[in-house]
Amino acid sequence: MRLYDMELSGNCYKVRLFLGLIGQRAQLQSVNILGGEHRGEAYLRINPRGLLPALEDDGAIVVDSQAILTYLARRYGAESWLPLEPLSQARVASWLSFAAHEVHQGPNMARLHKKFGMPIDVAKVTAASLATLALLDAHLAQHHWLAEGDAPTIADIAVYPYVALAGEGAIDLSPYKHLHAWFARVRALPGYIGMPGL
Repeated sequence: MRLYDMELSGNCYKVRLFLGLIGQRAQLQSVNILGGEHRGEAYLRINPRGLLPALEDDGAIVVDSQAILTYLARRYGAESWLPLEPLSQARVASWLSFAAHEVHQGPNMARLHKKFGMPIDVAKVTAASLATLALLDAHLAQHHWLAEGDAPTIADIAVYPYVALAGEGAIDLSPYKHLHAWFARVRALPGYIGMPGL
């Protein structure tokens, strides 16, 4: 198994984290995004979208972090990571969408601006980040895990990185006590691995 990776990418990290949690190993193939390697011919043969991460496993290539989490959960993880029961599965899917949209447009964009100099509408991204964090904190006041079950799912792994890294985007996490408790629960999972900033 090979993971096309960038150490500071939260999307790549969520895959590395999940691999650790399910006891799987992948060879990490670093891709130099800042140098434009992801737009080069060699990488575009792997992922024509030119995005990271991409996973190669037994000759198949899976792209997009949410899709990779889904693939790994079904192929290698316990059923609890992606339940088969329809309502539970729908809840997980909803949070995967939340990671790809609200979290991406809020905390992720704020971090890209502060850490990597990406131009953004600061007021718009800050407002989106605060709305995202408030929603998560309210949900986690009622539930230990995002999909509302007794165990973590890939929903938690998909949402965790960029929310936990929001401080790197100058987003104040201190008001969100339920988020901090959830961060601690994620970090206490057997097999947890960190990344720079976490």
